[in-house]
Amino acid sequence: MTLQAIPAYGNLSLMPGHPPCPHLPPPLPEMSWRTLAPHRDDPGAAFYPLALAYAQTLWQRGLSARSLLALDRAFFARLDGSEPVLKDWPLPYRALVWIIRHNPGGTFIGNPRVHFQHLADRVRGKRREQKSARAWACWTLVRAVRPELPGDPRHAVDEPDEASAFELLREHGHPGEADYWRNCLHENR
Repeated sequence: MTLQAIPAYGNLSLMPGHPPCPHLPPPLPEMSWRTLAPHRDDPGAAFYPLALAYAQTLWQRGLSARSLLALDRAFFARLDGSEPVLKDWPLPYRALVWIIRHNPGGTFIGNPRVHFQHLADRVRGKRREQKSARAWACWTLVRAVRPELPGDPRHAVDEPDEASAFELLREHGHPGEADYWRNCLHENR
């Protein structure tokens, strides 16, 4: 399945649940985890827009917490920053903020602050530093958007401040990613 197969936003009435996130591609009603499975060993440029569309699909189905997990997969896609798809669909920092802000009351989303706190400290494998930097960047965004959410006091970890999160992204992210993230952060203060 490719982005060319994704229906236009005009077909969104087919999807019950939440309104569309404007920072994600249109949903695919028939999409499931099986759509992403063929990309398990190579989650690269072909995988990335599918992960974003899957996040939208889950969001529109009213599965807010699972939508955030799909965004994790998009953030962790193997991209070097030069891929053309990033021009249309930049890394989903804005989508993350939008979903957290627009999550309807009573819809389970978990505690995204704790999620990203744990994720940042526990990622392993290839590109561990990049994945951790992005998780801390998301954690910082969540703190800005939902400051009332508590962290996990039993998870002893050095939490970066905004400047440190920026430096982590500058060092381990794509060219220009740290500036893009900081703009998103400042838009949401």
